[in-house]
Amino acid sequence: MSVQQDIEAEYRAVEGELLRRWPETKMEPSLDRIADLMDLLGAPHRAYPAIHITGTNGKTTTARMTDELLRALNLRTGRTTSPHLEEMRERICLDGEPISRQRFIEVYRDVQPFADLVDARQPHPLSFFEMITGMSYAAFADAPVDAAIVEVGLGGTWDATNVIDAQVAVVTPISLDHTHLLGDTVEDIAWEKAGIIKAGSVAVLGQQPLEAAQVLIRHAAEVGATVAREGIEFGVMDRQLAVGGQQFVIKGLSQEYDGIYLPLHGAHQAHNAACAVAAVEAFLGAGQGGASLEPEIVREALAAVRSPGRLEVVRRSPTVLIDAAHNPGGALATAEAVAEEFSFDHLVGVIAAMYDKDVRGVLEAFEPVLAEVVVTRNSTPRSMAVPELAALAEEIFGPERVTAADRLDDAIERAVALAEEGAANASLGGVGVLITGSVVTAGEAGRLLRR
Repeated sequence: MSVQQDIEAEYRAVEGELLRRWPETKMEPSLDRIADLMDLLGAPHRAYPAIHITGTNGKTTTARMTDELLRALNLRTGRTTSPHLEEMRERICLDGEPISRQRFIEVYRDVQPFADLVDARQPHPLSFFEMITGMSYAAFADAPVDAAIVEVGLGGTWDATNVIDAQVAVVTPISLDHTHLLGDTVEDIAWEKAGIIKAGSVAVLGQQPLEAAQVLIRHAAEVGATVAREGIEFGVMDRQLAVGGQQFVIKGLSQEYDGIYLPLHGAHQAHNAACAVAAVEAFLGAGQGGASLEPEIVREALAAVRSPGRLEVVRRSPTVLIDAAHNPGGALATAEAVAEEFSFDHLVGVIAAMYDKDVRGVLEAFEPVLAEVVVTRNSTPRSMAVPELAALAEEIFGPERVTAADRLDDAIERAVALAEEGAANASLGGVGVLITGSVVTAGEAGRLLRR
């Protein structure tokens, strides 16, 4: 075997070892294991300042935008996000790029002996997500980075990432998701997510339902955090569509930033950008005697943002879009963006969703913009069975608008054929395919279509 083949084999072996741990879809309310691991590793999470991001939708893209802004200031960054689209190493990024397979192996082998000690003396062994979090924090300290951008995996208070004391906590819009773990009301979920707001920090709050905003502001007051609210202290102004994206003005915490071009689709992405700018301003101490952002730096950074799997155009003729929407809130934002920015006459959906999600809510959000839908499954055991998904889709779309396919590749092929058939009756708006329903579906579709 070549050196590259050896690395590839060991990388796959490490992935296998990690996946044999407790899955990240489960949550046991304790930080004892990850705190124990951090102590054994010498507290790498305290070696750099951080921006911590939670919320229901928009976390990963907001993290990417924040990363771009910090790197535009010539800061070395570490970023950890979840879940990954195509490769596990995407979860640990340095200077905006996933670490190499070789480095992923090295970090795992460095952390593994300490993880074994934790496993032996805790009631439960470290989970997959706790291991990835420990690896991320260790890799950032080893780099070393000037700033870490940390996306919460699930919730906030009991999420493994929450051993970090971030100077800035960002809360993107909260809606219902993971209700079996976080609570079945927006207030309950907001209480869980509020846990990342620490004493003396700045809480940057994206637009929230009133009941969520009240919880977040109350918690911030209790711990002595400063609050910056979208729509009051910062926000999006004068948004317009542009070729390949959008252009808008952001009212920041310290000044106004005009002429911003963002190569991403959807009003929700402009709001994510506003949160990212406010977060970086707060990180720099805007309004507290710290440095402020130069408008040109903001323009250059946001113009460079890419967010794979978020209304990403991967093919033309017909246009094929991939989106990771996996809950009603995300699906509604995607549907609104499609209606506003693409003007399809005939859009065919390919949907594979997880059985433990609000699949009905996702389908209902997409129904107004999809002419027809091909339901299928992705490769994970959590994927809803095709007959069950088809029955649910037929209730919402009607049987005449639903086709079923057992495999994702077959579903994509069928959807493209249906789109091409619909082209005969389409006007200038054209036809397209939207592949969505979960992050896993988006990742697997991306691998298939980028080959």
